[in-house]
Amino acid sequence: MPTVLEHKSTPGLERSCRQGDWIRAAPACQGLERIEARFLGHAFDPHRHDTYAIGVTTQGVQSFRYRGRAEQSLPGQVLVLHPDEIHDGHAGTETGFRYRILYVDPGLIHDALAEWRYPLPFLREPVSDDRRLVAAVLPALEELDRPLEEVERDQILLDLAEALAAADPSLPRRRVSARDWRAVERARDFLDGNLRQGSRSAALEAATGLGRYALARQFRACLGTSPYRYLVMRRLDRARALIQQGRSLVEAALDSGFADQSHMTRHFRKAYGLTPKRWAGLFV
Repeated sequence: MPTVLEHKSTPGLERSCRQGDWIRAAPACQGLERIEARFLGHAFDPHRHDTYAIGVTTQGVQSFRYRGRAEQSLPGQVLVLHPDEIHDGHAGTETGFRYRILYVDPGLIHDALAEWRYPLPFLREPVSDDRRLVAAVLPALEELDRPLEEVERDQILLDLAEALAAADPSLPRRRVSARDWRAVERARDFLDGNLRQGSRSAALEAATGLGRYALARQFRACLGTSPYRYLVMRRLDRARALIQQGRSLVEAALDSGFADQSHMTRHFRKAYGLTPKRWAGLFV
C-alpha cells in the first residue's frame, strides 16, 4: 500500500477488521495501487499518504474528515485526497459503504503534465461529480483481477492528470497546438504490427520519437482515441478473424494479444454489445 505518514495523536492506519469488513488489492503496477474495500462502521483512524488517493464510492455513504471538515461521498461520486493531507474514514449509515480507490505517485502526475509545465493540480473540494474525473478514474478500477498494461497505465495517468488539471481553476487550459501526423502514423503502423509489444511504452517512444504522454496527446488529437484503445480494437479485429476461422476462444484471445479469454470477452462486450461466444454462434 502507499506509505502511510502517521498522525502523531493517533495509532495510524492499522486496525483489526470486524466481521464483514474486507480489502482486496489488484496486481502490482509501478506507481499505482488499486484497491476495493468494504466497511460496515469505522474504517480508518486519522492518517495521511504520500500519494494522491482517487476513488469512487460504489455503495452506501463514505464519511470522513478532511482539511478540518466533515465530508460525505455518495455512490458514483469521485473522491480526491491530496498527498500529505490528514483524513479518516467511516460509514455514514448502518449499512456500511464500499468503494474502489487508486493511489497514484504524485511524480507520475507531474510527469504527465510536464509538457505543459504545470504544477501539481489541487482540488479544494475532495468530493466531486465532475464527469471528466469520473471518466478518467473508472478505467483504472474496472478490472482489478489483472495487471494494467504499460500503455494502458500511461493513458490512465494522462487522463487523470488532465482531468485533475481541468478541475483546478488556478491552471490555464491547454490544447495540442500543432499536430504531428507523422509520429501518429508511425505509432499506428507499429501498433498494427505488434499486438503484444504495442503495450510497451518504451517501444512506442522508440518507434515515434515522442515521449509517451506527448504521443498520447497527439494520437488523441489526430485520431480521436488513445494508443491503448486503438491497440485493443486491432486486437479485437484479429480475434474476430481467428474465431471466424474456427479457432477456439482461448486461442483467439492469446494469439490476439489479450491476457486471457476473460480479458478479451470484457473488451468484446464493450465494443460490440455481445460476448465473443454469442457472436461466433450467429454465423451460419
